[in-house]
Amino acid sequence: MLTVTTAWKLKYPDAFIGVLAMHGATNPERHPILDEKKAALEKALRDRYSSYDRATLQAIPVLAAYRAYYKQFKKSYHVQHQLESVVHKKRAIPKVSALVEAMFMAELNNLLLTAGHDLNTITLPLRADVASGSEGYIRLNGEAQTVRASDMMIADADGVLSCIVYGPDGRTRIRPETERVLFTVYAPPGIDATDVERHLAEIRDNVTVVAPNAGVERLEVMGAS
Repeated sequence: MLTVTTAWKLKYPDAFIGVLAMHGATNPERHPILDEKKAALEKALRDRYSSYDRATLQAIPVLAAYRAYYKQFKKSYHVQHQLESVVHKKRAIPKVSALVEAMFMAELNNLLLTAGHDLNTITLPLRADVASGSEGYIRLNGEAQTVRASDMMIADADGVLSCIVYGPDGRTRIRPETERVLFTVYAPPGIDATDVERHLAEIRDNVTVVAPNAGVERLEVMGAS
């Protein structure tokens, strides 16, 4: 389903890419049990991090790893900003759709950068690669975007699905009718493969809250070796 290029292995030998593909999913706007889990997670995050200021959050090893990666592009890690919004500003996890929220919940709980896609819109195989700086795609907001040179990206036969700095594309976005879903995780150097695998399992469990009969097609973590 996904391979990592030699260029990716050479540039980021200590990084990992995680993949979770599922079938039999459903994507309602709301799901009461997932809403309950979301409220419980918001409380748990506030209990866990309410005493943390920004500097203390940045010292958390996972966030430090992403901060180091984003720093080379003069960017900051948006998941930390979302965590601060939930914890310190008491904002709720955004209501989007069940599959997207299942991903967001795990992303905030584990702080690992994740993208979601409708697997039926993807032309396999996928590849994890290093951008040359010439690749372009249409973002979720409809804007054209050129990928930054040296950024990690994932692409299929038709183009870029996502990159770390600018996020996922609109072409393969999760839709109301999505039944086969793909989640991908970017783990820069400093994050363990076991953390990625545990994160993917948590997304799987969140999806099965909404769709108990959903099945896993692939759950895999890949590195340079």
